[in-house]
Amino acid sequence: MRLLHTSDWHLGRSFHGVGMLDAQRDFIDQLVTFVRDEAVDVVLIAGDVYDRALPGVDVVGLLDDALVRLTGTGAQVVLTSGNHDSAIRLGFASRLLERGGVHLRTRLNELDQPVLLPLGDAAADDAAGGVTGGDAGDQTGPVLAIYGIPWLEPRLVAEQLGVETASHFEVTRAATERIRADVSRRSETRTVHSVILAHTFASGGISSDSERDLSIGGVGAVPLDLFDGFAYTALGHLHGRQELSTAVRYSGSPLAYSFSEAKHKKGGWLVEVDADGIGEVREVLWDAPRALAVLRGKIEDLLAAEEFAWAEGAYCQITLTDAARPAQAMDRLRARFPDTLVLGFDPDGPGAAPKASYSSRLAEADDDLSVCCGFLDHVRGRPASDAEAKVLAEALEAVRLEGVSL
Repeated sequence: MRLLHTSDWHLGRSFHGVGMLDAQRDFIDQLVTFVRDEAVDVVLIAGDVYDRALPGVDVVGLLDDALVRLTGTGAQVVLTSGNHDSAIRLGFASRLLERGGVHLRTRLNELDQPVLLPLGDAAADDAAGGVTGGDAGDQTGPVLAIYGIPWLEPRLVAEQLGVETASHFEVTRAATERIRADVSRRSETRTVHSVILAHTFASGGISSDSERDLSIGGVGAVPLDLFDGFAYTALGHLHGRQELSTAVRYSGSPLAYSFSEAKHKKGGWLVEVDADGIGEVREVLWDAPRALAVLRGKIEDLLAAEEFAWAEGAYCQITLTDAARPAQAMDRLRARFPDTLVLGFDPDGPGAAPKASYSSRLAEADDDLSVCCGFLDHVRGRPASDAEAKVLAEALEAVRLEGVSL
C-alpha cells in the first residue's frame, strides 16, 4: 500500500497580492497525475487545506474538483483540519463523503475512530472503500489504522479532553493517549500499524515566515516523544519538507507562500506500507510554476549584471543597498524584473552612516518647512531637492494666508 503525505495546501492564498489559484490548480494537476501514475492508495492531507475559515466559492470548487479527481484514480483521501480551516465547515457531510472514499477528521470525538485498511492478502480481497471505526477485512489480519488529530486550540478543547492546563502540549498529549488506547485495544486481536495526521509545531522543525502563530503570542513546540510508538506521523503546519525522525516528518506546503521559502524544494513523502509495517519513505517533488528571487545590491548593479538574468521571469524581493534611496526605484527595477513584489532599502557602505531617529530630528526642526522636508527624507531615504523644498514652502505660505494654524 502506498500513502502520499501532503499538507498545507492553503487553497485561496495570495502571494504578496498576487492570486495563486492558477498555480494551485497546476499543483492539483501534478498531484492527480502522480497519484495515478504511482498507484497511490491513500492521499493524506495534514491540515490547512484552505487558507481561510471562509473560503471563496471558487476555492471550494477547486477542493471539490481535487477530491473528485483523486478518488477517481481509485485512491482514498484522509484529511484533517488545520488552524487556518474551519473544522466545522470542513467537516460538513463527513459521513456521506466517507462512502466516496474521502475521510474527514475534524472533530474531537473522531480522535479514536481511525480509517482502517487491511494489509497483506486481506487487502487484495477487500473492497475499495475504507472502513471507519470498526474492524476491516477478516478482523484478524494486519491492518493500517489512520488517525487524524485536528488542530487543537487549547483554550477550547482542554475541558473536553480532560486536561487541567490549557497548553498545546497537554491537549496534544491527551489526544495521542486516546489514540494509543484505541491502538492497544485493537492490537489485542490483530497487528495494527498506526499512522497519525496532526497539524502542529513539533520540536526540531524549522519554521518559515508564512506560517502564522498557532495562538496569540506563539506556542511552544510539542516534543517528538508524543508520537513514539506510531508507525508514521504525517505532520502539517511548517511549510518546509523535513524529517524530524525516521517516523515523524513534515511534508511542507506544495507551493511557496513567502520569500523565506525561496530555497525550499516543494514536495511531499511517498510512504510504502505492507503487512510488516512502514517500508521505504521517499521524497516527492512538485514543479514550481514560478521561481522566487531574493536579490540584494545597488540598483545599477542589479539592472546591469548578467548574473541576475535568471530572475527576470521570477517573483522578486529586492533589497537596495545604495547609500541614498534611488529615485523611481520600483519603476526602474520593474523594467528588468517586472514581477518585483517586495522592495526594501538597507543602505550599506561609508556613505550610509546611521541617521538620527525621526523623532529626534523632528524635535530639532526650526520651522514648518524643516518638519515637512524632514518627513520627506524619512519616508523615502533622501532629502528634498531645491525644487521640492520650493513647492513645500509655497504650500505652507498658501496655508498661512488662509489663516490655518499648523
